[in-house]
Amino acid sequence: MKALRALTISLALLGSASFAQAQTVNLAQTSCKEFLTSGKDGISIVWAFLYGYYADQDADPVVDFNKLIAKGQALAESCAKTPDKDIISVAQDIYEK
Repeated sequence: MKALRALTISLALLGSASFAQAQTVNLAQTSCKEFLTSGKDGISIVWAFLYGYYADQDADPVVDFNKLIAKGQALAESCAKTPDKDIISVAQDIYEK
């Protein structure tokens, strides 16, 4: 879990201007459209955060990049179909599987 936190923090420090300028982002209030237009870095930050957020609390500190990317791509595809929904509503169905 510490590795996931470190990854998330590292990505956050490298984040896109829109998310970085915001300092605090409430994903439950961030629309899919905002997410998809946040740029490559912003999307990567959210993917990494959600991967860690929905991970089993007792899981080993292992990042499966294939799984992270697959779930992230599924999120992006679902968001493209429902741009007005918030990210968390869309992510729950994908990441809780």
